[in-house]
Amino acid sequence: MAAHIGHRLRKGATSGVVVAAAVAALAASQAPEAVSPPADNTGGDRAIGAGDTVPPSGEGSATGDSPYYTELPPLNTPNKPGASTNLPVITGPAEAGIPASVLAAYKRAEQAIRSTTPGCNLPWQLLAGIGKVESGQARGGRVDANGTTLTPILGPVLNGVGFADISDTDGGAYDGDKVHDRAVGPMQFIPSTWATWGQDANSDGKKDPNNIYDAAQAAGLYLCANDRNLALKADLDRAILSYNRSTEYLNLVMTWVTYYQRGTHQVPDGTGVLPVDRSDGRTPGNLPSTPLSPAPTTPAPGTPKPKPSETRPGQVKPPTVPTKPPVTPPTVTPAAKVTRLTIVANGKPTATTGSAFTGTPRVVALDASGKTVAGVGVRFEIVGATDSHFVGGATAVTVTTNSAGLAASPTLWAGERTGTFTVRATVVGRTLAAADFAATVTERRADTLVRVGEEALSATTGGAFTTQIKVKATDKGALAPGVLVTAQIVTSATDPEESAEGPYFKQGDKVVRTVTLTTGVDGLLTLAPDTVLAGDKAGTYYLRLTTPGGGEVFIALKVEAPSTPPPTTEPTPDPTPSGTGSPEATPSPTA
Repeated sequence: MAAHIGHRLRKGATSGVVVAAAVAALAASQAPEAVSPPADNTGGDRAIGAGDTVPPSGEGSATGDSPYYTELPPLNTPNKPGASTNLPVITGPAEAGIPASVLAAYKRAEQAIRSTTPGCNLPWQLLAGIGKVESGQARGGRVDANGTTLTPILGPVLNGVGFADISDTDGGAYDGDKVHDRAVGPMQFIPSTWATWGQDANSDGKKDPNNIYDAAQAAGLYLCANDRNLALKADLDRAILSYNRSTEYLNLVMTWVTYYQRGTHQVPDGTGVLPVDRSDGRTPGNLPSTPLSPAPTTPAPGTPKPKPSETRPGQVKPPTVPTKPPVTPPTVTPAAKVTRLTIVANGKPTATTGSAFTGTPRVVALDASGKTVAGVGVRFEIVGATDSHFVGGATAVTVTTNSAGLAASPTLWAGERTGTFTVRATVVGRTLAAADFAATVTERRADTLVRVGEEALSATTGGAFTTQIKVKATDKGALAPGVLVTAQIVTSATDPEESAEGPYFKQGDKVVRTVTLTTGVDGLLTLAPDTVLAGDKAGTYYLRLTTPGGGEVFIALKVEAPSTPPPTTEPTPDPTPSGTGSPEATPSPTA
């Protein structure tokens, strides 16, 4: 491809001097934030050097290094030197006027890209500069109400004769040529580049390189590729060179960027200034698929100028050739190129209940040759018995593959239902085999349970434990909210066997000794007083608390029998009558 570059600009030596002069004049009045073009231009083109970023297009540039308009802006800028930049003006030089739809498309593209890729710092004046050089602002704004050019704008056939040699990549869908490619539309994308970067910016359901809204947004995204920051001069230069690998092209675009930064005004569609001079010496007539215009001849002095309907002596008036209405070729959608979806890294999404999944489902769209396909709609759908969902509660979402052909689902959130289900990825509008991801939801976990407080717990038989019981659950040191806790009455701190007697819980009319509880948002579990009843048998029992993840704690429960008061003793009656003193011995009978 590089062999054609020097040949393409036959008048480079002179135009380079003119460009340099114009750059110097404009730089004297440009705003401080405007970026000056490089000063190394010597009148010829160059390919991207070792220090440049390789353009993202498969052919090396967005336009295939097609020809461009070489007119320079007037030396009198729209605003006076020193005035503020970016001021809309009502009137000014005709060259400063941009057709209404075209200007709106540039500004809409800037706004859209700044919202999604703010680090690129794309100015709409850069799109205007490229649009001016590539197509004269869509041929002076000759577009319909939707922003589509009234007739296709086509560059020359890229057959290697004075230009790059690029074989057909789109079956003639965009450029009508099934043998070689041609640059297409107001931003002059070659079909292979459009297949990757094409956009539907006007939301009409199709990506049309002949639509100024679609083309402007695609150009902005292309210029922002490779994480460029266009506020940096080096990245700005690389971005422009990736569009057309010519230093003269870079300088020329920057003169128009600087010019538009000094102020522009809106003109009606179709009334913009049409440029004439092109870098290949051809006339604008070759842009659509029409024959090249013959070189103009200079009549001899004194020769009267013929009227439009007259012919000079010896000149044969060419026959009138009926004009056929332009035929819009069928659009080959990116989805039509895809032959399979491939799972990236075989991700297996997992999550605990109520949390975000790890292992985001990601796929890459590939064509029959194994190349990635950008701009493909991929539908991610949740299949199976689950209450998991995407952000916002959706169970199906559609994502478009990026420039590398990759599509990743939005964040997936687990519900409260454990188990497995499937996340299925399919190509929108196609019946290709789906890419399935097996997703698993497990219970929330806590690897540690610790009792809060040390007060001994005791109760008497037939009563209840009146002290509040509180434990804290953590997982890897972090509080663990919403974790299921199994509470069980056991007889030993080493034996997890459920007790058949002693303390218990009451569930309705039932006596149970195992219940399931849940930690609160602070990771704490609190058993209110009177939750655990003492039972009828005294002894020492334990409340065993466990969690998924290994948390465990034993809390002693002492059940005592009620204390028995000492029995009451009646006094022994005195057999001696009161006042008689000690009993006397009974005399023995006399003989």
